[in-house]
Amino acid sequence: MSRLTNDIDAINTAVAQNITALAASVLSMGGILVAMFLLDWRLALVSLVVVPITLWFTSFVARYTRTGFEQLQRHLGELNGVMEETLSGQKVISAFRRNETVVAAFRERNAEVYRAGIYANTYALLLMPLTTVLGNFFVIVIAAFGGFLALQGYVSVGLIAAFINYAQNFVNPVRQLANLYNTVQAALAGAERVFEIIDTAPEPEDAPDATAPDTIRGEVRFEHVDFSYNPGTPVIRDMSLEAEAGKTIALVGPTGAGKTTIINLLSRFYEVDGGVIAVDGTDIRDIRKDFLRRRLGIVLQDMFLFSTSVMDNIRYGRINASDEEVYRAAKIADADHFIRQLPQGYGTVLSERAGNLSQGQRQLLAIARAVIGDPNILILDEATSSVDTRTEVRIQKALLRLMQGRTSFVIAHRLSTIRDADCVLVIQGGQIVERGTHQELLDRRGVYYRLYISQFKGQEI
Repeated sequence: MSRLTNDIDAINTAVAQNITALAASVLSMGGILVAMFLLDWRLALVSLVVVPITLWFTSFVARYTRTGFEQLQRHLGELNGVMEETLSGQKVISAFRRNETVVAAFRERNAEVYRAGIYANTYALLLMPLTTVLGNFFVIVIAAFGGFLALQGYVSVGLIAAFINYAQNFVNPVRQLANLYNTVQAALAGAERVFEIIDTAPEPEDAPDATAPDTIRGEVRFEHVDFSYNPGTPVIRDMSLEAEAGKTIALVGPTGAGKTTIINLLSRFYEVDGGVIAVDGTDIRDIRKDFLRRRLGIVLQDMFLFSTSVMDNIRYGRINASDEEVYRAAKIADADHFIRQLPQGYGTVLSERAGNLSQGQRQLLAIARAVIGDPNILILDEATSSVDTRTEVRIQKALLRLMQGRTSFVIAHRLSTIRDADCVLVIQGGQIVERGTHQELLDRRGVYYRLYISQFKGQEI
């Protein structure tokens, strides 16, 4: 956010406000040089001696100025990050009595911005007195050499006086250019940070021959899939699985086993390193991403809701949905009742991150958003892990209605929620170590059995 505000603003200042000043200074210097050469070429050539000296001083100071402005922009970004994090986490900070700590952190970052600003502007302000001294040196050179030529009878005293006047007028645009140079240095420091974002590799583009099938049944197949976020560190290894259309596949296993990565690969947020992921027998790399994602419905543990009306948040699943379709989706998700109790019903505007709703209510809205998209493939990532038992029952009923007739991938740590899954895949170390129904895996008394009894020890299996 700091790059999109502070750094862009520095670039805007350099471009919008200084272009006219730059053009005026250059034209003024050019006109003065032409007039000087027309009056006397010898004095004009001597006058140009000051130009390379000015350029050398400017480049010398610029090395330090550029470094200072780069540090200033970076520290300013860190300061903004501390402020945003502190304001967003104010409740946690107060609960753990960390107010003094965050104030100290702010002061530390603020001091870094102060020191970087002093460093950058100290060197930047050197250019003004330097150009003033060089301007006086310019006059001295012209007076001395002009006096010599006058003694030789080559020029008149009046011509020397005219050249001194031109010299003084020539120094003013040079001084303006020096000031502009400081602004340009700040803009270049900001531009480097902005271009770091622009140069970040985007998602892979669709293949030129990618298609959008007329229909999707929902059959999903992984064939010997390999994937790693960082080269040399595999996350998914030689994984093969098959989900028939309309079936429910549960993914269980310890944190970091690769369950969410499987969902990311299916959604094409990342591309596989090896193997094939196919939907209805077609490699997903041959299906347009916008079409594929339109056929996917995702309900996450912490679904993001926007600071707009409840109606618009549900409609986010399909922008052209009618009001009646939104109402119907909310009823299927068991959210219609609590929505109508809100101050403005479906028109109620949610606060930042939907802070005016409970966790369960946010999940029900997320389910309604998925319902209205009418997906063929449904992805549920820990959709009930953060709610109480009573709310979980309501969400489970809504999810069961949503899953009817759809291929569903369910990631769950609460194993009680996946007893009715058609197939349970136990993921460990990026590989499928067990697969089968809930009862089959319990009878096998392997990894799944140990996970299950760790949650329901003392209860009848």
